[in-house]
Amino acid sequence: MIRGHMCCGVLNDDLVVRVGRERHGDALSHPHTRPMDFTGRALRGFVYVGPEGHRRAQDLERWLKRATDFVQTLPRKKR
Repeated sequence: MIRGHMCCGVLNDDLVVRVGRERHGDALSHPHTRPMDFTGRALRGFVYVGPEGHRRAQDLERWLKRATDFVQTLPRKKR
């Protein structure tokens, strides 16, 4: 969580990354990604990154940077 917004997480072996609606298509163009469909319906703006896509430290750092860069553009949520 950053300033009250979900940024990233882990579900089983997948990394959950919030990339925003505008960057959703670009994120899905990378190997080992798929739409986040936790509820059975794709949630635009979030992607799953499979283990092969975040196994190396540099890949994990790149995904986390994408998530933090996006979430930092959002206004702080009020409690």
